[in-house]
Amino acid sequence: MDTVKISKRLSYVLRHAPESIGITLSPDGWVQIDTLLRALAAHGHRVTRAQLDTVVADNDKQRFAVDGDRIRASQGHSVQVELGLTPVEPPELLYHGTARRNLASIYADGVHRGSRHHVHLSADAQTAHKVGSRHGAPVILVVAAAAMADDGHHFYRSANDVWLTDEVPARYLRGEA
Repeated sequence: MDTVKISKRLSYVLRHAPESIGITLSPDGWVQIDTLLRALAAHGHRVTRAQLDTVVADNDKQRFAVDGDRIRASQGHSVQVELGLTPVEPPELLYHGTARRNLASIYADGVHRGSRHHVHLSADAQTAHKVGSRHGAPVILVVAAAAMADDGHHFYRSANDVWLTDEVPARYLRGEA
Protein backbone atom coordinates (compact mmCIF):
# COMPACT_ATOMS: atom_id res chain seq x y z
CA MET A 1 0.00 0.00 0.00
CA ASP A 2 1.48 3.39 -0.96
CA THR A 3 1.81 6.27 1.50
CA VAL A 4 -1.11 8.29 0.05
CA LYS A 5 -3.46 5.32 0.44
CA ILE A 6 -2.17 4.69 3.95
CA SER A 7 -2.68 8.35 4.87
CA LYS A 8 -6.23 8.32 3.51
CA ARG A 9 -7.03 5.08 5.34
CA LEU A 10 -5.60 6.45 8.61
CA SER A 11 -7.59 9.68 8.20
CA TYR A 12 -10.78 7.75 7.62
CA VAL A 13 -10.26 5.41 10.57
CA LEU A 14 -8.84 7.90 13.09
CA ARG A 15 -11.16 10.80 12.21
CA HIS A 16 -14.43 9.26 11.12
CA ALA A 17 -14.87 5.51 11.47
CA PRO A 18 -12.70 3.65 13.97
CA GLU A 19 -15.44 1.03 14.20
CA SER A 20 -14.88 0.19 10.51
CA ILE A 21 -11.85 -1.84 11.62
CA GLY A 22 -13.11 -2.69 15.09
CA ILE A 23 -11.10 -0.24 17.19
CA THR A 24 -12.20 2.24 19.82
CA LEU A 25 -10.50 5.58 20.30
CA SER A 26 -9.81 6.85 23.81
CA PRO A 27 -11.92 9.88 24.83
CA ASP A 28 -9.10 12.13 23.63
CA GLY A 29 -8.75 10.34 20.28
CA TRP A 30 -5.71 8.12 20.89
CA VAL A 31 -5.29 4.45 20.00
CA GLN A 32 -2.35 2.13 20.58
CA ILE A 33 -0.32 1.83 17.37
CA ASP A 34 -0.04 -1.96 17.67
CA THR A 35 -3.82 -2.21 18.06
CA LEU A 36 -4.33 -0.02 14.99
CA LEU A 37 -1.87 -1.99 12.84
CA ARG A 38 -3.39 -5.35 13.84
CA ALA A 39 -6.91 -4.10 13.12
CA LEU A 40 -5.90 -2.65 9.74
CA ALA A 41 -4.26 -5.97 8.77
CA ALA A 42 -7.33 -7.94 9.91
CA HIS A 43 -9.41 -5.80 7.53
CA GLY A 44 -7.13 -6.23 4.50
CA HIS A 45 -4.94 -3.16 4.94
CA ARG A 46 -1.50 -4.44 5.95
CA VAL A 47 0.65 -1.51 7.13
CA THR A 48 4.02 -1.88 8.81
CA ARG A 49 5.20 0.32 11.66
CA ALA A 50 7.89 1.73 9.35
CA GLN A 51 5.26 2.67 6.75
CA LEU A 52 3.10 4.28 9.42
CA ASP A 53 6.07 6.26 10.77
CA THR A 54 6.88 7.45 7.23
CA VAL A 55 3.29 8.59 6.64
CA VAL A 56 3.22 10.46 9.94
CA ALA A 57 6.61 12.12 9.37
CA ASP A 58 6.10 12.98 5.71
CA ASN A 59 2.49 14.18 5.79
CA ASP A 60 2.67 17.79 4.62
CA LYS A 61 -0.36 18.73 6.72
CA GLN A 62 0.86 16.85 9.81
CA ARG A 63 -2.57 15.23 10.13
CA PHE A 64 -1.42 12.72 12.74
CA ALA A 65 0.25 12.95 16.13
CA VAL A 66 2.29 10.16 17.72
CA ASP A 67 2.97 10.07 21.43
CA GLY A 68 5.12 7.07 22.34
CA ASP A 69 3.15 4.00 21.31
CA ARG A 70 -0.10 5.87 20.52
CA ILE A 71 -1.45 7.76 17.51
CA ARG A 72 -4.36 10.10 16.83
CA ALA A 73 -5.60 12.46 14.15
CA SER A 74 -4.69 16.08 14.92
CA GLN A 75 -8.13 17.46 14.01
CA GLY A 76 -11.03 16.99 11.58
CA HIS A 77 -12.92 14.38 13.56
CA SER A 78 -16.56 13.61 12.96
CA VAL A 79 -16.52 11.12 15.86
CA GLN A 80 -16.67 12.47 19.39
CA VAL A 81 -13.20 13.15 20.83
CA GLU A 82 -11.85 15.74 23.21
CA LEU A 83 -8.55 17.02 21.85
CA GLY A 84 -7.82 19.12 24.93
CA LEU A 85 -7.36 22.32 22.96
CA THR A 86 -7.09 25.59 24.86
CA PRO A 87 -8.61 28.78 23.45
CA VAL A 88 -5.99 31.16 21.99
CA GLU A 89 -6.09 34.63 20.52
CA PRO A 90 -6.17 34.46 16.72
CA PRO A 91 -4.37 36.81 14.36
CA GLU A 92 -6.35 39.66 12.86
CA LEU A 93 -7.18 37.66 9.72
CA LEU A 94 -7.46 33.97 8.92
CA TYR A 95 -8.39 32.26 5.66
CA HIS A 96 -10.90 29.61 4.64
CA GLY A 97 -10.46 27.64 1.43
CA THR A 98 -13.60 26.35 -0.22
CA ALA A 99 -15.04 25.55 -3.63
CA ARG A 100 -16.57 28.35 -5.69
CA ARG A 101 -19.88 26.47 -5.79
CA ASN A 102 -20.25 26.99 -2.01
CA LEU A 103 -20.02 30.79 -2.07
CA ALA A 104 -23.71 31.73 -2.24
CA SER A 105 -24.52 29.55 0.77
CA ILE A 106 -21.49 30.76 2.74
CA TYR A 107 -22.17 34.44 2.09
CA ALA A 108 -25.80 33.89 3.17
CA ASP A 109 -25.27 31.63 6.19
CA GLY A 110 -21.56 31.70 7.07
CA VAL A 111 -19.18 28.77 7.37
CA HIS A 112 -20.43 25.83 9.44
CA ARG A 113 -18.58 22.80 10.71
CA GLY A 114 -21.01 20.28 9.25
CA SER A 115 -20.33 16.84 10.71
CA ARG A 116 -16.91 17.85 12.06
CA HIS A 117 -16.06 19.34 15.43
CA HIS A 118 -14.81 22.67 14.08
CA VAL A 119 -14.46 24.89 11.05
CA HIS A 120 -10.88 24.74 9.79
CA LEU A 121 -9.04 27.97 8.99
CA SER A 122 -5.53 28.70 7.77
CA ALA A 123 -3.05 31.35 8.81
CA ASP A 124 -2.15 32.08 5.18
CA ALA A 125 -3.93 32.21 1.85
CA GLN A 126 -1.60 29.65 0.21
CA THR A 127 -2.55 26.91 2.66
CA ALA A 128 -6.24 27.80 2.32
CA HIS A 129 -5.84 27.55 -1.46
CA LYS A 130 -4.57 23.97 -1.12
CA VAL A 131 -7.53 23.10 1.09
CA GLY A 132 -10.03 24.70 -1.28
CA SER A 133 -8.49 22.95 -4.28
CA ARG A 134 -9.53 19.58 -2.91
CA HIS A 135 -13.18 20.48 -3.45
CA GLY A 136 -13.14 22.04 -6.93
CA ALA A 137 -12.26 25.49 -8.25
CA PRO A 138 -10.87 27.12 -5.07
CA VAL A 139 -11.90 30.37 -3.47
CA ILE A 140 -10.05 31.81 -0.48
CA LEU A 141 -12.24 33.71 1.97
CA VAL A 142 -10.78 36.25 4.37
CA VAL A 143 -12.08 35.87 7.94
CA ALA A 144 -11.99 38.74 10.45
CA ALA A 145 -10.78 36.44 13.22
CA ALA A 146 -9.77 39.11 15.74
CA ALA A 147 -13.17 40.75 15.44
CA MET A 148 -14.81 37.38 15.98
CA ALA A 149 -12.71 36.80 19.10
CA ASP A 150 -13.58 40.30 20.37
CA ASP A 151 -17.23 39.32 20.00
CA GLY A 152 -16.80 36.17 22.08
CA HIS A 153 -16.01 33.46 19.52
CA HIS A 154 -13.35 30.99 20.61
CA PHE A 155 -10.38 29.92 18.51
CA TYR A 156 -8.05 26.98 18.95
CA ARG A 157 -4.85 25.99 17.20
CA SER A 158 -4.18 22.31 16.62
CA ALA A 159 -0.76 20.72 16.93
CA ASN A 160 -0.28 21.08 13.17
CA ASP A 161 -1.18 24.80 13.15
CA VAL A 162 -4.71 24.52 11.79
CA TRP A 163 -6.95 27.20 13.30
CA LEU A 164 -10.28 25.90 14.57
CA THR A 165 -13.53 27.59 15.58
CA ASP A 166 -17.16 26.52 15.93
CA GLU A 167 -18.48 28.63 13.05
CA VAL A 168 -17.77 31.73 11.01
CA PRO A 169 -20.88 33.90 10.79
CA ALA A 170 -21.21 35.62 7.41
CA ARG A 171 -20.74 39.10 8.94
CA TYR A 172 -17.06 38.23 9.61
CA LEU A 173 -16.25 37.39 6.00
CA ARG A 174 -14.20 40.12 4.35
CA GLY A 175 -14.28 38.91 0.76
CA GLU A 176 -11.83 36.85 -1.22
CA ALA A 177 -8.05 36.82 -0.93
